[in-house]
Amino acid sequence: MNHKILMLALILVFLIGCAQQETEQETIEETIQGIIETADYEYEVVFDNLNSPWGMHFLNSTHLLITEKGGDMKLLNIETKQYETLSGLPSIDVVGQGGLLDINFDGRYVYITYSAGNSQGYTTHLGRGVLNIDSVSIDDFEVLRIAEPFMSGGAHFGSRIVLQDDYVFFSTGDRGRKDFGPDHISQDTSNELGAVMRLYKNGSVPSDNPFVDDDSVIDSIYTYGHRNVQGMTLHPQTGQIWVSEHGENDGDEINILQAGGNYGWPITHTGCRYGTNIPVAEDPFDNPDVVDPAYYWRCGTGGFPPAGMTFYIGDRYEEYQGNLFLGNLAGQYLGRFEVINGQVTELKPLLEDAGWRIRDVAQSPDDYLYVLTDNGYLVRIS
Repeated sequence: MNHKILMLALILVFLIGCAQQETEQETIEETIQGIIETADYEYEVVFDNLNSPWGMHFLNSTHLLITEKGGDMKLLNIETKQYETLSGLPSIDVVGQGGLLDINFDGRYVYITYSAGNSQGYTTHLGRGVLNIDSVSIDDFEVLRIAEPFMSGGAHFGSRIVLQDDYVFFSTGDRGRKDFGPDHISQDTSNELGAVMRLYKNGSVPSDNPFVDDDSVIDSIYTYGHRNVQGMTLHPQTGQIWVSEHGENDGDEINILQAGGNYGWPITHTGCRYGTNIPVAEDPFDNPDVVDPAYYWRCGTGGFPPAGMTFYIGDRYEEYQGNLFLGNLAGQYLGRFEVINGQVTELKPLLEDAGWRIRDVAQSPDDYLYVLTDNGYLVRIS
């Protein structure tokens, strides 16, 4: 008898626990659809049905283009919560960290970076096509640049795009190569990997690129010695290009691009080899031939695996004016930084309790901050 009572009690406890768990899940789902208030700001999920989103560009305050790593581009209406999938994209190979990556738009052409392959492997491509809203398509797509060589593996394709005047800048990764030292692919300027390229918008090489008169460097290269640049934005006052870059074990960096600059990877680094406290290389500040990072996370700090970035220059959040916002992946928050005369100070982050890998961040035409998360959310800081 006692045994039967004990069993019934256990079953009752189990059922109550299941009911509580379901109620808690329902509460979470209800909360995620509304505005979530913190001590300093509010945020809300405005769309939650994206498939590994990677980059975004606002066409106006209600419509934006979003790339999904799996190969689709969505035209999303924030007000109606409806989207359409654009046709006309090139053949994209989704391999490891590769797929459909960043997006930018100049009023006529949509620029994208993506991975595609041949019999030798895969590499980062830059292309553009005409945006046709009526047919929801990208028309007359053309490949502007293939960052050679093609290589096996699925690591470190970059890639972000910045448009400035008549130019397009885009980044590539080092494809995860571990042969640290001066012969590493990022230090070999006879290839376009581990670099930032600068082209005219039609894909041709500007005659004033920093290495056009140097036969040992590919003409398209603007900077080199990068590991994996996955954030890129323009400083609103100086016009300089700022990038965020993944380190090895920590060693993540924020860099300001200087034409012709060598950013050191992997002959200098502040991070360590994975799984150790052994430095990858000497300190960048000890080497006059490399450009020092504007901000960095040394080995042992926990790092800041970075993604998309933007400077906030709107009027909606007075306290954020001029701040740099940078998505954090493994740390799962939106980093916020004060920048004064090129000096960077890390401030209290946003979304640190949401548990989201932040893939990209952008300012909308009506001055809201939006972020994309790896689990498929478009979030507005409200």
